[in-house]
Amino acid sequence: MKESFVEQAAAFGAAGALFGLDIGEKTIGVAVCDPSRMVATPVETIRRKKFTPDAERLAALAAERNIVGIVLGLPLNMDGTEGPSAQRARAFARNLPKVLDLPVAFWDERLSTAAMERALVGLDASRAKRADKIDEMAAAYILQGAIDRLRGLMADSNSGASGS
Repeated sequence: MKESFVEQAAAFGAAGALFGLDIGEKTIGVAVCDPSRMVATPVETIRRKKFTPDAERLAALAAERNIVGIVLGLPLNMDGTEGPSAQRARAFARNLPKVLDLPVAFWDERLSTAAMERALVGLDASRAKRADKIDEMAAAYILQGAIDRLRGLMADSNSGASGS
């Protein structure tokens, strides 16, 4: 059985900046949160080449920002099963330690890109601007959901409540 997000995220420790990654076939959306894990911010969209140069760019960004862990969007099917996109994300995570050895936790990213597309349309962003920013914004959406969950768990454990 696969570990839950909470079990995977335990390796992050209580504080430190995290990456949020939205892994696509052509791009990787990158977001980062502050060390206190309050706010996720879009960073950049990496145009995919091959695994090694993509991972090396992530490693350079991780070093610049003192990243302690990675929240990787897992694109599940609407029924919760894993299709080819989820398998690609898991394969990327399996290969990542060759270049960037940080703990990884998977976050269900269903509808993250659609949510960000709606937000950008609502802001009246041009189609070109949306295309340029959608992946890094989706990464920020993924990361924000994950850090909100982690903060909720910390609040529950501090108040003595039980969490999942």
